Amino acid sequence: MNEKILIGIDLGGTTTKIGMFSEMGELLNKWEIPTDVSNNGKRIVPSIAKSIEEKLHDLHIEKKQVIGVGVGAPGSVHVETGLIFEAVNLGWKQFPLKAELEKTVGIRATIDNDANCAALGEMWMGAGKGSKDMVCVTLGTGVGGGVITNRQVVHGIKGAGGEIGHMTIVPENGFSCNCGKTGCLETVASATGIVRLAKQHLESFTGETLIDQAALSAKSIFEAAEKGDTLANQIVEKVAFYLGLALSHLGNTLNPEKIVIGGGVSRAGNTLLEPVNQYFRKFTFPTVQESTDLSIATLGNDAGIYGAAWLAQE
Repeated sequence: MNEKILIGIDLGGTTTKIGMFSEMGELLNKWEIPTDVSNNGKRIVPSIAKSIEEKLHDLHIEKKQVIGVGVGAPGSVHVETGLIFEAVNLGWKQFPLKAELEKTVGIRATIDNDANCAALGEMWMGAGKGSKDMVCVTLGTGVGGGVITNRQVVHGIKGAGGEIGHMTIVPENGFSCNCGKTGCLETVASATGIVRLAKQHLESFTGETLIDQAALSAKSIFEAAEKGDTLANQIVEKVAFYLGLALSHLGNTLNPEKIVIGGGVSRAGNTLLEPVNQYFRKFTFPTVQESTDLSIATLGNDAGIYGAAWLAQE
């Protein structure tokens, strides 16, 4: 193999996903390693470096063929310097990831936030392929996001651009959020937020329901909704209202070509997308209704490595 290679890394608190790509975005090889967070994460970079070295050797790829390494990291990132301000799950504070990675791996590195990388991945080879202006919202344990304008991520003055999950969407009597505020989108549209809403609805619901209260999850709620369960559909409708309203604000402000919904909750597909789309169109003005499309992400858990590889081109 003599072609040029891009390496994308999605750095998580439990596992680190790594992918090798062609310049055209073809995924050539991917694998995972455990994220060693012991000793304040001091072993993370050496473990990544060792894994990459071994894979290059196994595939008979010379290091000079690698254009660059991109990394999607949790927490706030200073993009120019590749400094991680703080990543609690990794034990890092003011950690110079770019410098450490380049020193250890010996390849040019580019760093960004993991949610931004997921957005870039969907723009490059996923649901937003061909779009220059798009927003990606990831609905997982929390709610993340990435805003892309003219194929560039909007970072903001301190790296907090795209913190869609912390838009206040319930201004009064909202649930408490981990960020310290109340009423954030994350508290009602993440997997944990949907379960929280379900528990609230269950307190006053007196009819029969297919929802398994002993194993309550966002997945089980959407499955019950698909079977026509009254309570489940009430919960999904509430989630769709909050999410549709939040996305309408983004649509009216940015008018992107596409808004892509990803993360584990997006696996609900049209059961989620259709009611969200209805509220989105209710709350956006005509130009946005006509020009901004909502869709479900297509790259799944690989979005982060695709986006990180995209970063490695620059």
